[in-house]
Amino acid sequence: MNRRLVILDGYTANPGDLSWDGLKAFGELKVYERTKPEELLERAKDAEVLLTNKVIIDAKAMAALPHLRYIGVLATGYNVVDIEEAHRRGIAVTNIPAYSTMSVAQMVMAHLLNITNQVALHAKAVREGAWQNCKDFSFTKAPLIELDGLTFGIVGLGNIGKQVARMAQAFGMKVMAVSSKPEEELRHLNIRKATGYERLFSESDVVSLHCPLTAETHHLVNRERLALMKPSAILINTGRGPLLDEQAVAEALAAGKLYAAGVDVLTEEPPRHGSPLISAPNCFITPHIAWASLAARRRLIDIATSNVAAFLQGKELNRI
Repeated sequence: MNRRLVILDGYTANPGDLSWDGLKAFGELKVYERTKPEELLERAKDAEVLLTNKVIIDAKAMAALPHLRYIGVLATGYNVVDIEEAHRRGIAVTNIPAYSTMSVAQMVMAHLLNITNQVALHAKAVREGAWQNCKDFSFTKAPLIELDGLTFGIVGLGNIGKQVARMAQAFGMKVMAVSSKPEEELRHLNIRKATGYERLFSESDVVSLHCPLTAETHHLVNRERLALMKPSAILINTGRGPLLDEQAVAEALAAGKLYAAGVDVLTEEPPRHGSPLISAPNCFITPHIAWASLAARRRLIDIATSNVAAFLQGKELNRI
């Protein structure tokens, strides 16, 4: 079998704790940990099946790859591929939907609990001897915030947004959302539909973003909407970095107009040129890892394998 399959940037999905062996059944498989733009054409020149996460496959690349029949995006978002050009050339494109729902929702709660309970801060203080030297049986280094009865605002009620809503409700929080879904559906989920962004931002004690990045949602969180938020409010972003105006959020945190932020994504990743959020007070940043639990990455690889198998059998699965 001389069919050639190439994975251009497999390291983040599989740094060595999982296996790509399922794909080997379909032909000769070559896995690269990372691929620079200038390395793309040489590595993919004979590939019939190409798998990418962040490596951009544009019209110019497709024109230079005459054997290419299939592009599998190893993620849910597929903006790294020129879909229109792929369709024009008859190249199938697939993505991996809904593989990381539970992991991302869990990270939202991890950020929320880190901010409200400050577990890491207090554990560090104990390790450094603060409890041994304390005059009392107990001490706190930051306010501890109870979630029961607070309002959790969600922007976007897709798979992740709905799961986050269920988790927030389990903590006794009241959930409201900005969503295109009908009010009756939200009522069935015990979620109050916000009449607009202004109401959600002004009434929520926590705002969590789960909407796609579009021209309309770029800098969804800006100075105007931050000004509507309670000074005690918490902002969480596990969606896309550019949903936030990072400078505006950093200024709100520094001025005490926003209590805290938990973010897993930044506008530039990695932040080679820095970000105002990195040094902002009470801002907690994780390096885009909400999707990356072992279970989620295993699902990603399993779905990617199923996508390729379906394509080779002439079937459509997760086709864009």
